[in-house]
Amino acid sequence: MPRAQTAFLFDLDGTLVDSVYQHVLAWKEALDREGVDLSVWRIHRKIGMSGGLFTHILLRETGIDITEERLARLRQWHAEAYKRNSALQPIKPLPGARELLDFLTDSGIPWAIATSGRMETAAHNLEVLGVDPAKVPVITRDLVRHAKPDPDLFLAAADALGVDIHQSLVLGDSIWDMLAAQRARALGVGLLSGGYGQEELERSGAFRVYEDPADLLRHIDEVVARS
Repeated sequence: MPRAQTAFLFDLDGTLVDSVYQHVLAWKEALDREGVDLSVWRIHRKIGMSGGLFTHILLRETGIDITEERLARLRQWHAEAYKRNSALQPIKPLPGARELLDFLTDSGIPWAIATSGRMETAAHNLEVLGVDPAKVPVITRDLVRHAKPDPDLFLAAADALGVDIHQSLVLGDSIWDMLAAQRARALGVGLLSGGYGQEELERSGAFRVYEDPADLLRHIDEVVARS
């Protein structure tokens, strides 16, 4: 019987592109504009989950009323600030990200991207990374009912590739990625490039943790089954 094909399902921000802190500062600007006083570190701890759940939790923690109008304003202001800040300080691929994706492609290993961001913010990062959504499955928040820590994004990515989620690796930089991987019953691989610590990622379900895509590529034999 042929061996089942392993697939790589990647988060985007903090996993393939160095954009986590731009998102943090964009959310900080949006919250300040709405009159919500919240420390930057508290915002960072929620990065990686869906924007809707993210704002719900932050507003709940501050005791401020949650309305659909307020959530829509925050999402719009975050997108505007993110685009503006990214133009001033261009976002770059993380070390080894392009090389890792090229290696997988050349090796015939299927891969896809599953991000909690909406396409309005993800499009620029995909372009920076050199990923064409017409050629590679890209699942954004716009395409699923629930985002991380729910498993929908990664389940949809596996489905788009036509692979078994249970034979897939979920690669992400946040605890929300690892929790989503567990709920999808996939193996989680953590990266430190988004600011979460190794112990946090391991406690959330990561069976391996690497510094960044370059470090993962150097140790690719630890996660890819050889024939």
